[in-house]
Amino acid sequence: MIKTTEHAPSLSYRVKEKFRTVFAESDPLIVRSPGRVNLIGEHTDYNHGFVLPAAINKAIYMAVSRRSDDELHLVSLDLDRQYVGSAKRVVPSSLHWPDYILGVVQQIQALGHELGGFNCVFGGDIPLGAGMSSSAALECATAFAINQLFGLGLDPMTMVKLAQRAENVFVGVQCGIMDQFASMFGRRNHVIRLDCQSLEYAYVPFDTAGIRIVLLDTNVKHSLVSSEYNTRRQQCEAGVKLIQAHHPEVKTLRDANMDMLKAYVASVDALVNQRCEYVVEEIARLLAATKDLERGDIASFGEKMFETHEGLSRKYAVSCPELDFLVDQVKDDPSVIGARMMGGGFGGCTINLVKEEAIDGLVERLTPVYRKAMKKDLKVYIGQIENGTSLGE
Repeated sequence: MIKTTEHAPSLSYRVKEKFRTVFAESDPLIVRSPGRVNLIGEHTDYNHGFVLPAAINKAIYMAVSRRSDDELHLVSLDLDRQYVGSAKRVVPSSLHWPDYILGVVQQIQALGHELGGFNCVFGGDIPLGAGMSSSAALECATAFAINQLFGLGLDPMTMVKLAQRAENVFVGVQCGIMDQFASMFGRRNHVIRLDCQSLEYAYVPFDTAGIRIVLLDTNVKHSLVSSEYNTRRQQCEAGVKLIQAHHPEVKTLRDANMDMLKAYVASVDALVNQRCEYVVEEIARLLAATKDLERGDIASFGEKMFETHEGLSRKYAVSCPELDFLVDQVKDDPSVIGARMMGGGFGGCTINLVKEEAIDGLVERLTPVYRKAMKKDLKVYIGQIENGTSLGE
């Protein structure tokens, strides 16, 4: 969907210029919506557990204006493609990329809001397939832009929920709420401890001097529409059903514990038990990791990141050889505080906490050994934690 290496200021300018060229309008509304990283708490969101994401300095920029008719004119700057549809009949496209926008339009209409037509140009510097949630950023940008454009008065939480529903219902990916939440609610130099059951959240300071978030991109592309993602969700639900027969109060794995899994799941389905064990362990690990951050113990936090990767790779089985290789290469490096695969899995990036002065040396060391071992080039992104969806320049 999104593929560009432009930096945000020039990207905003290019989106605006493309809009002026295509639609001959000089003053569109500009919205910026960021991608996200997740420090710890992976595959816990759809199990109603906790996550610890943050918005980053990679984003979607969108230029929009109202039309006098009901037509929807959508332009992807990066793909150089255009789509024309109608606000009166919103149906999935054959192109796929417009569906993230159309799904949001449909969900806003489902809330009872009448929308007219609009013009839209968007582009982004969130790397495609790297696990930074370009789709959620595009959905949040759309919700925010439409809310501003038509004066709907939607609050941020409502926009997050409808953006998630757009991906679940219209696009067909059964994602949890974390990606859209982080994109909308991000705060500079903070991570968000989000309770995916109650949607209560708290900002936890993450302004660690001398340490940067480094994303190492495997160059293995993944798709969250893949059957494996939805299979993991089904396996978790299967484990809950086995427990519910004895503990009807258990609604999700958030409510379960290891004793319940051992008693009611392990003997029935070993594979389902393995998947559920990872989730229960990860929820507990995240809560402990949050306390590490609050007391400034970044070393203990980093250790838990490595533990998360081990669980994702061995118990949840959503890693791949390239991700495992990159984590193995840094686990004994004193300049790397913590590392793990990030995102849905089967490709994308590892997220690493690295001492700032050691980043260049680390990249120089890893690039040739990764190319030799995996026959792929290594891409590197230096992340900064930024604010969430907002009006752009």
